[in-house]
Amino acid sequence: MDNFEQLRNQVRRYLFVMLLLNNVLIIEAWWANVNYFHINDTIFLIVISALGLGLPIVFALATAGYVLQPLKALWQAIVHIAPGDRPVAAPKLEELRVGRELVTNLCRQIYQMATQAEHPSDSAQGATDTHARFIMNNLPLPVFVVDANQTIVFANEHAAEYLGNTTADLIGTNVYSMLDMSFPSTNTYDTWLAGVRGKNATATSYWERVRLNIADKRPERLFDLAAYYNQGNVAGLETMLVLFDHTEEYSQDDQAVSFMALAVHELRTPLTLLRGYIEVFEDEVSEQLPPDLQDFMSKMQASAEQLTIFVNNILNVARVDDDQMTLQLHEENWPTIVRRAVDTMSLRATVRGITLETTIADNLPTVGVDRVGIQEVINNLIDNAIKYSGNSKKIAIDVSLNKEGLVETTVRDWGMGIPTSIVPNLFSKFYRDHRNRAQIGGTGLGLYLSKAIVAAHGGNIWVRSKEGEGSTFGFTVLPYVQLADERKQATNQEITRSAHGWIKNHSLYRR
Repeated sequence: MDNFEQLRNQVRRYLFVMLLLNNVLIIEAWWANVNYFHINDTIFLIVISALGLGLPIVFALATAGYVLQPLKALWQAIVHIAPGDRPVAAPKLEELRVGRELVTNLCRQIYQMATQAEHPSDSAQGATDTHARFIMNNLPLPVFVVDANQTIVFANEHAAEYLGNTTADLIGTNVYSMLDMSFPSTNTYDTWLAGVRGKNATATSYWERVRLNIADKRPERLFDLAAYYNQGNVAGLETMLVLFDHTEEYSQDDQAVSFMALAVHELRTPLTLLRGYIEVFEDEVSEQLPPDLQDFMSKMQASAEQLTIFVNNILNVARVDDDQMTLQLHEENWPTIVRRAVDTMSLRATVRGITLETTIADNLPTVGVDRVGIQEVINNLIDNAIKYSGNSKKIAIDVSLNKEGLVETTVRDWGMGIPTSIVPNLFSKFYRDHRNRAQIGGTGLGLYLSKAIVAAHGGNIWVRSKEGEGSTFGFTVLPYVQLADERKQATNQEITRSAHGWIKNHSLYRR
């Protein structure tokens, strides 16, 4: 729907409401007289006539002010830039209640035409262009400007150097052929641009950890991307892209995970043996041991479980970053998976003197999940709750069907809680609160991995917390019936997804 059609629909709705209100008030007056006041017919006719005359006047005044808002704003914009001694302030477009997008677009074009009119000569325009190019070329960041066809119309010298080309090679080429970008989620430049086109006069967005794939096998680039969209630019310039290179920083993160994964991989075999021996001892000789040695055995088993979570997190994060972790979604009974995860973590909670209380709603639908992957999410959330419970001795695990029809699982503790300033960073890789990292062990990878796995399942993960009062972490998974169409297209009746695969972004490119 274009901006003018949107304005017309807004005016139609407003007029309809006004006419309906006028008729309702007259009918209500007649009804009140018949049932309560019983005014003489002649007097009542005079009253109705007054209402019939007065109400349209009131509504006309109100309607005129509402409908003429866009015209008034355009008048203000034109008079504001017109020469003369009559000062008029520029219109406050953000306060418009009707036709905001249309008026914003028109005002922007008025201002642009006024700017061009102020500099009519070719020499003056050339000086302006030279000044702009001087600024852009000396900006220490790669900058690209593209038109509505995604053709590069400007690239500064840093952009050409960043790609190993010349500016002449870049101008006139499709941006997707030069910037073969991959994004760590489905929120790509492509999807953002499609969402704002025709709907917003201007828009901005920002992406982190974008990967630039380079065909000639040179080291790939990792950067943050900022984009500015401008609809209907008279010069044909639609979008500006600015790249903030973080190749060294992000590569160090990836290398750190790879090194840790290589190191902990060697722990898997002895850890498996250790857990096996502990289980054998517990089954065969546990009843023959005195209470203090039984307590030691329980603590050994709980520590082995904790170490297993640590090893699995490291290895799986490495797989996620390398796009090597795949999930097989099958139809599963969610209460069974939750109870199995709680049973796995119960010993670790018991050693800490904490009780796990589980509440599961009845008649939950089956879900489409990867049993091993999603259980790691539950394990990580319960493990975090145990770590940060402080003096609290209870953790509540609740499972229910939310208002959107998704199966929601929450893990709540009444421990130390999380400061508001920390919450936005919780799901970032390696992030840990500096105030308690020395007292509480961890890698800062559990929540990062959990978010990736939940996202691959089509769900969301979130947190509510207040410092000193505890935290609630929750996530959703899809009922299996919602995956039916996707399952029909899969082989072997299963759905394969990448946990955190890089999303390609050149779908609009046409050679």
